[in-house]
Amino acid sequence: MGSGRLLRWFWLTSLLFLCACTLASPTPSPSPVTAQLALSSSAIAPGATIPREHTCDGADRSPPLAWAEPPPDTASLALLVEDPDAPGGTFTHWLLYELPAHTRSLVAGIPPLDTLPEGARQGRNDFGTVGYRGPCPPPGRTHRYIFRLYALDRPTGLAPGATRNQFLQVIKGHVLATGELVGFYSR
Repeated sequence: MGSGRLLRWFWLTSLLFLCACTLASPTPSPSPVTAQLALSSSAIAPGATIPREHTCDGADRSPPLAWAEPPPDTASLALLVEDPDAPGGTFTHWLLYELPAHTRSLVAGIPPLDTLPEGARQGRNDFGTVGYRGPCPPPGRTHRYIFRLYALDRPTGLAPGATRNQFLQVIKGHVLATGELVGFYSR
């Protein structure tokens, strides 16, 4: 066999092998794209320092929050507040779920109750309590605090006191939109 024929034979076999492999392996379905929700606070400007009142060094009150209209198919809303810079890994400061879809804001100082009016439920934070517990980093570097709002296509069905991991597991594939507000705090 001449070198030209050998080269063509090599390329043809490689092409057939490549086509066979492509046909044999299923194409993964694309990840669902979620819409964005505008999330804001009259107490925390995006990228600014979280006021002392909303930290363990102050009154440790949850900040007021407001958000835009979620997608029309929203069945419930949820809020997760985390510190991704904590020494032991991501630290949960607040988990609030089963907020009715018509809710557009939260007042400051949500009480640490298992269940709130209109059926909203609070999960367990990493301090081991239910409800909001504000920034309380060890002395040293500045930490980020991410307030993330989720618009869900169904209620979570979680009982009060659920953990972050339980929450994240239950919402997989059910997030229609998210909103995020990041504040900073150091001691």
